[in-house]
Amino acid sequence: MKHARVIHQGVTHAATEQDGWRLLLDNGELVSPDAVTWLPPLKPQPRPRTILALGLNYADHAKELAFKEPPKEPLVFLKGERALTGHRQFTRRPAGVEFMHYECELAVVIGRTARKVKRDDAYDFIAGYTVANDYAIRDYLENWYRPNLRVKNRDGATPVGPWLVDRADVPDPMALALKTTVNGDVTQSGNTKDMIFDVPFLIEYFTSFMTLQPGDLILTGTPDGVVDCKPGDVVVTEIEGLGALMNTIQG
Repeated sequence: MKHARVIHQGVTHAATEQDGWRLLLDNGELVSPDAVTWLPPLKPQPRPRTILALGLNYADHAKELAFKEPPKEPLVFLKGERALTGHRQFTRRPAGVEFMHYECELAVVIGRTARKVKRDDAYDFIAGYTVANDYAIRDYLENWYRPNLRVKNRDGATPVGPWLVDRADVPDPMALALKTTVNGDVTQSGNTKDMIFDVPFLIEYFTSFMTLQPGDLILTGTPDGVVDCKPGDVVVTEIEGLGALMNTIQG
């Protein structure tokens, strides 16, 4: 099932997809996707305590950024919850920036408390999956192994959504096509099968030294094909079976 959180007529609702395009609100009302304000599709409780994000988790992207070889272990950084925004929302490009790019990413939502999880059991701890667009401003980057706060923790810099798709409805998250369009033109394509560190590995790795809680997020990185985005650009990051997340760049 595909779940969403939206605001309709000033009230926040949980919603599900109905008839392939309409939204069924938790009060029983059917509405058009154009009649709501979309929020990140995460339950208000438990809220994400921890947002873990992967850098350079696709070998082609590492090569694109002039790395001689991909990372030997996960390159991870933390994000704050205020970085998240919803489908059809705006993300600001600060004045004077020379290179701001999207990052189409599979996002994993943890479903239950996870500590010292073995790889073979990893999927049992997942609630579902969604699409993330983890924008980065290359101008602000200090060090790929220590992304500073202005690169990845700006308010509204990471659209998420539109749907949270139940784990049971994604038979193989490691074989999903990814695609990004800018103003309708395809600029990025890839597949989650090309991750360096796959989802089961990441859950085993993280929970070997920290506890993940329901609602926590893991953003799993992006393939190559990132391009500079200007104010007014409409960016759609899409993952097979999970939906198309639209965002507009604002100056």
